[in-house]
Amino acid sequence: MTLHSPLKEENENSKRPLKEDIFDALLEKIISGKYKPGTWLRQEDIASQLGVSMTPVREALDLLDAAGLAERVPYRGVRVPEPTPEEIAESYATRLLLEKAVSRAAALNREQAHVDALKRIVHQSKKLIRLDDMSASRKLSVDFHTTVVQATRNSTLIRVYKMAVNSFPDWMLYQAMFEHPETLEESIKDEYREHLAIADAIAARDADLAEQRAEEHIREIGRQIVSYLGVPQELLDRKTIQLGL
Repeated sequence: MTLHSPLKEENENSKRPLKEDIFDALLEKIISGKYKPGTWLRQEDIASQLGVSMTPVREALDLLDAAGLAERVPYRGVRVPEPTPEEIAESYATRLLLEKAVSRAAALNREQAHVDALKRIVHQSKKLIRLDDMSASRKLSVDFHTTVVQATRNSTLIRVYKMAVNSFPDWMLYQAMFEHPETLEESIKDEYREHLAIADAIAARDADLAEQRAEEHIREIGRQIVSYLGVPQELLDRKTIQLGL
């Protein structure tokens, strides 16, 4: 008996690798809270549920791991990360430090192609304000910040930034917003306005303003961390002060 698999059938009509469709399906479950922090992601169960083989599931889990959405535990498997408040605060402070530096460097070194890409991403994200849009919204946000760091044209900074951003639990914020739909639309609109302000400053080659807009954006994320994730403001402040911020 052959398992009916809408995911597989949909993939056969597109050129996307199946692992990317599985990644999207797992991302939606993480953001929607169906997979909570600490949940083990069993290859066999996922393959059975989606009606696919083990190989693309394993590849999708590798993508989740690379994106900071899952972690491999030796001899046990893969699970959704469960960072402590201390780890979240440290990731936030590091992200604040890097986003300021990256945005300044992007304004100084960007090419027109980077500006065009940033404006395109911001435009695409403008209408993603529904619960069903959360997965797409998260991916566009990642694309936006990835494009900003690419605009620095500094390969070392790009590598360092990727390591830091993958430890930042932004998916937990999307999950929290999913669970508080009354605040979702305004939060997404705020993110749109903040991204647009950063893009405009980079387009204008205004390094000081780009750095300022980036700091405002990440500090707003800090307020969301306090409100949605319950991390004490004092802890965030202590970690940022340790980095001279």
